[in-house]
Order: sequence, then structure tokens, then C-alpha cells
Amino acid sequence: MQTTNPDIERELEAAIDPWLAHMTWRADFAAWRQKRLHLEDYQQPYLRDINAHAAAQLSGTVLDVGAGMGGLVVALARQGVRVVAQEYNPAYCQIIKLRARRYDLDLAVVNSAGEELPFDDARFQLITAWDVLEHVQDVPATLRELRRILAPGGCAIVTITNRFGFRDPHYHLAAVNWLPRPLAEWYISRKGRSKQGNFHDKQRLSDMHYYTYADFEREAQRAGFRATDVAELRVMRGKAAGGKARRILPTLRRLHLAQPLYRTNRFFFQGTHTILLRRSEE
Repeated sequence: MQTTNPDIERELEAAIDPWLAHMTWRADFAAWRQKRLHLEDYQQPYLRDINAHAAAQLSGTVLDVGAGMGGLVVALARQGVRVVAQEYNPAYCQIIKLRARRYDLDLAVVNSAGEELPFDDARFQLITAWDVLEHVQDVPATLRELRRILAPGGCAIVTITNRFGFRDPHYHLAAVNWLPRPLAEWYISRKGRSKQGNFHDKQRLSDMHYYTYADFEREAQRAGFRATDVAELRVMRGKAAGGKARRILPTLRRLHLAQPLYRTNRFFFQGTHTILLRRSEE
């Protein structure tokens, strides 16, 4: 159950608010802030992908790499899943612990870098890393660490940011990824979207690691994984998210157009790709 302790709520707000100040340009900032304060209640898309592709692995121990402010780990822990949070930012580690205290949860929270995870080999049945890889220092090293600590038969679910995504998911600007990086940085600054402050991870557009899907697939292969695009898998199974896509998908599949159209959209428009990783030998 959620605690009604006002002291915890005030402490949590005081801990989170400084990390939201760079987003006050948002027209929906007040509502967006409330979601960040109660992040554990807004994890349905992530939980959907976990349940669809890794439900069996939930019986083991789950590691959330780059757990951020703890929305996913707390949501999983509330469902009785054994979960460990790993986070690079010490302030976020404290936020995770505070969020867990809302529900009297004693979560394991580990402060470390993704390139050097302090866990035994083959420890985890499921590893998640949402909105993390673009910010690490060394993506190949981080992927090798995920491979090392993943148990046989386990899987990882990660996201990557699309190098040519039309609307950048970090700066929320259209076409910025189609510009040369120096011009893109000028445009971001001109629009007042620069992320200044206390962030410990890579936040400038020029510093972050963006990939095309094909490029990341090759990176994953070099680390010992085989990659599957979760959204493409839904499309090929006739399970598009909804709206017009759901209505026209059966026709596109009959015409053998669903996959090529999806891949075109993936290359030019999707901001983020969700990818299922399994050991290449399995």
C-alpha cells in the first residue's frame, strides 16, 4: 500500500524538483511534473513489453540498469518481483529509495557505472535498460557487461535513440537530428532547450550515442547478442498499437507492405527503438 506520510511526500518532491527545472519550457509542465512525482503509476508501456517478451524471466531476479528515478523498479516491486536498481547518479539513487518508502519496500539500489556493473556473472534472468544507452560513456563496454551478468535463457530489453528520428525524444524538436551536429546544437540553444545543471551523464546532443537500428544491431552482435525490434515484432504479428495503424494493418500485411513501411518509418521518424536482446548462441 502507498504510504500517506506527508514527510516522505515532501522529501520526495524536494529531491525530484531540481532535476525537472530544465524542462519548465513545456506547456504541460505541471502535469508532466506530477507524472514524475508518481512515476511508478505510469509504467504500463514498459510493463506491457516485459509481460509480452519476458514474463517467464520475472520469476528470477530482475536488474534495471540506469533506473533513473525508480518508476519501473518500484512498479515491479509492487507486483512482488525481485528487482535490483542500478543507477549512476547518486541523487537518483536517493530518489529511488524514497519512492520505495512510499510502499514500505526495501529495494536494493546500487550506485555504479554501466560499464562496470558490480554483479556476479550470469546473475540476472531479466535486465532492462530504458533511455540509458545514449547516456553512457561506452556503449560496447556496457553491452558486454549486460551480456556477462545475463543468465543463460535470460533476456535484456533496452532502448536506443534513433540517429535520424524526426522528433528528438530528449529535446522535443522536429528535424534536429537531420541537421549537422554543430547547427543542431545552435538550434537547441536558440530554442531554449539546452540541458544545463547537475547531470552526471551525457546530455548534450553531440555527446549522446544515437544509432540507426541496423548500426545498433551490429553493435549488439559484436557484444554476443541477437537483437529483435519489439515494435516490428508486434507489426508482423498484427498487433499494432492502435488507431489508424490497427485498422489498416491487416490490409498492409496482405499486400506484404507492413514490414517495408514499418522499416521506413523506423529509419526516418521513430524517436526511440525498443529492442529485445538474447544471447546469440540461444
